[in-house]
Amino acid sequence: MDKFVISGGKELKGAIEIAGSKNTILPCIAASLLTEEEIILENVPEISDVASMIEILQTLGAEVNYDKPKKILAVNSKKVSSFEITETLGKKLRASILLSGPLLGRFKKAALPYPGGDNIGRRPLTTHLNALIKLGVSKKENDLLELNAENFKSAPIILEEPSVTATENTILASVLMPGTTEIHLAAAEPHVQNLIALLNLMGAKISWKDIGVIKIDGVKKLKGAEFKMNPDEIEISGFAALAAATRSSILLRNVEFKYIDAVLLQLSKMKIPYRKIENDLLIEKNPDQYEAFRIQAGLYPKLISDHLPPFAVLATQAKGESLIHEWLYEGRLKYIEELQKMGASTKILDPHRAIIKGPTRLKGTELISYDVRAGLTVIIAALVAEGETRISGIEHVERGYEKVEQRLQKIGANIKRVG
Repeated sequence: MDKFVISGGKELKGAIEIAGSKNTILPCIAASLLTEEEIILENVPEISDVASMIEILQTLGAEVNYDKPKKILAVNSKKVSSFEITETLGKKLRASILLSGPLLGRFKKAALPYPGGDNIGRRPLTTHLNALIKLGVSKKENDLLELNAENFKSAPIILEEPSVTATENTILASVLMPGTTEIHLAAAEPHVQNLIALLNLMGAKISWKDIGVIKIDGVKKLKGAEFKMNPDEIEISGFAALAAATRSSILLRNVEFKYIDAVLLQLSKMKIPYRKIENDLLIEKNPDQYEAFRIQAGLYPKLISDHLPPFAVLATQAKGESLIHEWLYEGRLKYIEELQKMGASTKILDPHRAIIKGPTRLKGTELISYDVRAGLTVIIAALVAEGETRISGIEHVERGYEKVEQRLQKIGANIKRVG
């Protein structure tokens, strides 16, 4: 498997173009199954999760045209006749669960394996399945998870947790069903908002009834639409942390500020200087000593879980004890152990909390990327560290970050891919 080899310890400078949102594009591709007309998606990131989703749709019978230079994806699902996702493809991609909703909406049936994806601890499908069961969907577990919506009944449902993908999946399952479905304790992340915007362009009737309550009035048919992906707000925070940790001045291009209030607040708390320049965000070089901080994942519009890992690298360069609190996922703090290999002074208190004491000088070594966000985190650590770092598991990075080594090379990073 390929690795990244990085020589760190140098200041970076230049601009990084923020790619389209990974977390938005995947449910939007899934939504294309709900219509027999063409869906055109713009600002599509060139990442392996998109490639996996395209492969699944093609095996179902969809016609897909992906113009990578123009970042435009056209999907026509008119000829889709299968509702079964193979085990091989489904296990490659956790977001494959998002296809169960539109398959139920279109065929009243769906069959898929328990999905794969990141190795970040227990992420059961209980919230997804219980929401569907409350709507009359039955399930059987054989070699595949088999779902049947012949007895679908619209109803108000309360999610067991405000899961983003469970919210999206329930929307996708309900939009073509008769009656009115309400989702309480619904997630409100930008990717949920953008999925709703796309579906409404397609002719759906979806609205926010109250904070955390989504109302879906079922329609009989959806039409084609064109929709542009929002810039990836997780990339924005990650590359901002990269600039701060390497004490560099980096311009982040193509930023949608309405989604990143919590990120900007966190930068201000950490005394990371920045400036808004029209649709760009300039992270300015900071010569001063960073102070220790506390950072905790919450529910949007607060910082969410995906925002946290890169800031752990900054904590190694800050004076005092910083606290990282990952409340949602067990096992997501594996990147802390990778920082320890580099000489970071850390202590994992429990599966959700870690203390990092700084400042410490990081030294290059052999590291592993365990998931998408941990991947960027260890890359940032390697750029901060003295000497050479070799990172394996980079297939996880490629699931969520478009051409990351080329983009970092443009700002002066010494990073290369080796076989």
